[in-house]
Amino acid sequence: MKSHIHKDAWVVSVNLGYGHERAAFGLKDLAYGKIITANDYLGIPKSEKNLWLRTQKLYETVSRLQPIPFIGQAIFNLMDHFQEIDPFYPRRDLSQPNLQLKEIYHLIEHKGLGKHLIEVASKKNIPFISTFFAPAFAAEVYGYPGDIYIVLCDADISRTWAPRDPKKSRIKYFAPNGRVVERLKLYGVPEDHIFLTGFPLPKQNIGGPEANIVKRDLAARICNLDPQGIFIKKYQETLQHQLGPSLCHFRSTHPLTLTFSVGGAGAQKQLGLILLTSLRNSLLQKKIRLNLEVGTKKIIGDFFLAGAKKLGLKSLLGSSLHIHQYPDRATYFQNFTRTLRTTDILWTKPSELSFYAGLGLPIIMAPPIGSQEDFNKVWLKTVNGGLSQNDPRYTNEWLFDWINSGGLARFAWNGYIEAPTHGAYRIESIITGEKTPLAELPLIV
Repeated sequence: MKSHIHKDAWVVSVNLGYGHERAAFGLKDLAYGKIITANDYLGIPKSEKNLWLRTQKLYETVSRLQPIPFIGQAIFNLMDHFQEIDPFYPRRDLSQPNLQLKEIYHLIEHKGLGKHLIEVASKKNIPFISTFFAPAFAAEVYGYPGDIYIVLCDADISRTWAPRDPKKSRIKYFAPNGRVVERLKLYGVPEDHIFLTGFPLPKQNIGGPEANIVKRDLAARICNLDPQGIFIKKYQETLQHQLGPSLCHFRSTHPLTLTFSVGGAGAQKQLGLILLTSLRNSLLQKKIRLNLEVGTKKIIGDFFLAGAKKLGLKSLLGSSLHIHQYPDRATYFQNFTRTLRTTDILWTKPSELSFYAGLGLPIIMAPPIGSQEDFNKVWLKTVNGGLSQNDPRYTNEWLFDWINSGGLARFAWNGYIEAPTHGAYRIESIITGEKTPLAELPLIV
């Protein structure tokens, strides 16, 4: 229960992929009522809904085309060019609006995108926190009376995320890492409008400023990821100091578990089937448990189910093989958060899930889709929280080599130490004015 009304804020997202809603989910304790989906809320005018639908269909169609050789990649590259992130160096003025930003403002000012939402939200003067740029821009254009914030969801961002005239704008930013802070400055955003917080990971996986849940889960994870004790023996004193003296005598509470997460557009479902095929014998031998996370896409769940049956793995469903498909997004986020607590390895494209390295989850990166994911990949390697996949056809060989050498335990530890964990708490502290005892984040990572 919330003790002070000033803790409430409008938490606004969009359901274009999962990234923006995942960030909003991390801030659900701040939400007044419930999280608002700007492109699909009760009472949205049909004209606005249609504007959003065109954008969503284009995004999902092009993302699904991307794995197709030649034509699919060419179409994707053309779209990605318009949201491409410029090289950071040399530092220079990048404040000129790009074509995509101009189009967003055209939709807001001339087509009414977001106008109804802002009119409704303006009846209550509380902070307006958006995990996508368009609702925040609309809030400023239509004179929202309260503070306006944008939560940034990638390790670097295109010019489209900063307003048309940054120096005159009152929009403030929650940045997931130091590179985004510096990027916003190049785009002309005033320094006092930028807060370095980290990505808002779900509090259910953290356990307060002391990170009690993270530490408990990481201890169990390291036991699974270092069966020979190679990593543990080398860093025993440090690990025991951070995770508790019983670490080296700790018995894991769950079998070795790999979770493969398909993106919102379902572009990498074939990869999931390839690794399922490769791991077939290990699944039958109960050497590993596999979660296939398909979100709300029933068609992808059915695809994996058919694949499992064809491979003779139907009897393993519900034991060492789980295909997780949910009826709605709220149920998905809640259950995915729970699944991660007994996940030892997260395999995903370098989306916003890259920041989940901060939970002590070693991440195996599938090929990136889009310019921002290229930068997420670089960031994740910089903090040593993840590494690129090997040939998925031979997962059953190289994955266990990585485990038996203690290598993935090392990546789990690096992610926990180097990647921000407490973004949700830092954002709450800024919104509520209540101090939280957390370390200051490094500027450039």
